[in-house]
Amino acid sequence: MDSAKLLKKYNVAAPRYTSYPTVPYWDNDQFNAEAWAQAVQFTYNKHADEGISLYIHLPFCESLCTYCGCNTRITKNHAVELPYIKAVLAEWEMYVALLGEAPLISELHLGGGTPTFFSAQNLRVLVQGILASAKQSNKAEFSFEAHPANTTEDHLKTLFQLGFKRLSLGIQDFDPKVQLMINRFQTPAEVAAVTKMARKIGYTSINFDLIYGLPCQNLVGLSETLNEVIAMRPDRIAFYSYAHVPWLKPVQRHYTELDLPTGDEKFALYQLGKSFFLHAGYADVGMDHFALKTDPLFKASLTRQLHRNFMGYTNQHTHLLIGLGVSSISDCWGAFAQNPKTLASYLEKINLGQLAVEKGHLLTEQDLSIRQHILNIMCKDTTKYNDDIPKRVFHRLAPLIDDQLIFVNDNEIKVSLLGKSFLRNICMAFDEKLWLKQPQSQLFSTAI
Repeated sequence: MDSAKLLKKYNVAAPRYTSYPTVPYWDNDQFNAEAWAQAVQFTYNKHADEGISLYIHLPFCESLCTYCGCNTRITKNHAVELPYIKAVLAEWEMYVALLGEAPLISELHLGGGTPTFFSAQNLRVLVQGILASAKQSNKAEFSFEAHPANTTEDHLKTLFQLGFKRLSLGIQDFDPKVQLMINRFQTPAEVAAVTKMARKIGYTSINFDLIYGLPCQNLVGLSETLNEVIAMRPDRIAFYSYAHVPWLKPVQRHYTELDLPTGDEKFALYQLGKSFFLHAGYADVGMDHFALKTDPLFKASLTRQLHRNFMGYTNQHTHLLIGLGVSSISDCWGAFAQNPKTLASYLEKINLGQLAVEKGHLLTEQDLSIRQHILNIMCKDTTKYNDDIPKRVFHRLAPLIDDQLIFVNDNEIKVSLLGKSFLRNICMAFDEKLWLKQPQSQLFSTAI
């Protein structure tokens, strides 16, 4: 079957599988803060030597990007910075007390929102406050997300001095027509300046975020963006499919479906980007992600050490991921927890001295088995099995086998080169929660 026919067949609503079960299918009836605390302690006591991953959500932005699906708070009032930092540090101290010791940090990531909304001085207060109650692995990786238009030399130097060696720049597209539609503005010159400055300071891995399928995006404009990107030679590139979910993010109603490239047109944008990256020497390391062969992400893909969690792909695996801040999601392998999505509710729990978890899921043995298979498919392009995969899953895999997206033998399911473009569809076949309870309305963006 040719690519166009495959696209039509498999371009269905599908989760991105940063977790299993996916958030809409969490069973909150069995979840509470006490159960979550016990699950965290159990996992930490079992895996303390490997360290923990820490994600800190910094939600503030000065303006709203209309494509964005993240939890954000729009304000130009920078007086919000220190009170929010105080709350995050109070939450962190609750977890430190729960763990019973200063934990070893293997990963630390600042996400948003716009972390560089915060002043360099206040980011120093935040990070130093975290590290004051922690130990740092000698292999620790610290990273942050940055807006090219407001990231200063002071930001870069301050965070580098605190141990940050990686940053991710949100670009999306340089086409002025697209930028106007999504209300996101940065020039190639601004991005080049930040990239050059970061490399001079000593940053060893720089990622560019790009999106295909944005309103008014076309092959000509995207080609110009890709040429600019390749010339700057980032170490990693995340090339995401635009997730059009206006029922969840009403700001996306700034434009209509008529403004969006769909079907063959959208798939052509993806093929164009992938062709550019591969031709320029980048390797396809996983869904949406490309890396130079000198980058740790590529090396992890070769050694089967690649991991995927709520922060995306990473080259380290810890069983405990603690998310701090409004809407952050935590993962202790056997359970998930999410903080309140509104700033007021988050701050209320912190001020009461409570762990700021609002909903979550305790994984069953079946959940854990399916989670591992999905993780294997996402990170290793293969998964081994015995009698833990029921016949109904193989029935759902049959069309994927016929279309040569996967190959199956007596104990292994392997993704083909063609199948790497359809990882979300492959993982859906394993997703018992989704098939048991089909959604009555669309919950996820389309796969392509």
